[in-house]
Amino acid sequence: MASEEQIRVAVFQWLDEQTRVDDVLSWHVLQQGFRFGGRIISLVGQQGIWKPKVFQSVPISIRTSHSSPYNDGFTADGLLYYRYRGTDPSHHENAGLREAMHRRVPLVYFHGLMPGKYLAAWPVYIVGEDPAQQAFIVALDDKRYIYPDQATGAEGEYRRRYITTTFRTRLHQRSFRLRVLAAYQSQCAFCRLRRAELLDAAHIIPDSDPLGEPTVNNGLALCKIHHAAFDRHFIGVTPDYRIVIRKELLEEEDGPMLRHGIQAMHGQRLVLPRKRTELPDRDLLALRYELFQRAM
Repeated sequence: MASEEQIRVAVFQWLDEQTRVDDVLSWHVLQQGFRFGGRIISLVGQQGIWKPKVFQSVPISIRTSHSSPYNDGFTADGLLYYRYRGTDPSHHENAGLREAMHRRVPLVYFHGLMPGKYLAAWPVYIVGEDPAQQAFIVALDDKRYIYPDQATGAEGEYRRRYITTTFRTRLHQRSFRLRVLAAYQSQCAFCRLRRAELLDAAHIIPDSDPLGEPTVNNGLALCKIHHAAFDRHFIGVTPDYRIVIRKELLEEEDGPMLRHGIQAMHGQRLVLPRKRTELPDRDLLALRYELFQRAM
């Protein structure tokens, strides 16, 4: 019979395979799991701290729902807070995480981006506990370090802090993309292309700007060529949702892509989300359109 360590390694290998195309996984895929050594290994369950039946005490994964009541978040130094199960520190699930901390056992972390969609990160380690906040402190590490002695020492600490901070950025980016594409029903707001693999979530106001928050109202679902044209101010959008093509492009003569893919859109109306709460913010569009006009 396979040991828990062998099963954990198999879980990490399976996740590697599942995330080669897309690092966002569905609840169904994670709950269904995979077969290993004649057993089904599921990666999530109804509890946020999940221990498959084949494991004795230490969980395989921790999970934060997109609407979690536990208010998980990040510490001031960039690591992750993961709240206790309930309020009893001795609850068997909390005890399992404490054991993972003492034994330096790697886990998987699933963060809910929207209903049924999770971003996976591994290996993660329980590196501390904050009883006052009723939380464990979690750090993500490099996938090359699954069972090393790197859990101690300044070099390992700095590496984990950097990787965890990078994960936080990726978390925001993936969440923004999923929510924007869902609002636009996975089609380009300019040309109606319906291939999610070819679509981006474009910011109206760049995320480097204080107003560039990662909200659906500051986003447009755009195919990659129209995203590039929008970012470089070849295409603008008015506050009343009209597409405007830069004059020099309208006057240029080229092949069918320019004629049909860009010039023909001049004056057309954006494809818009169905929900009024998800419509592009007109004030943000006005600011962006000013930049477009200056570029002309």
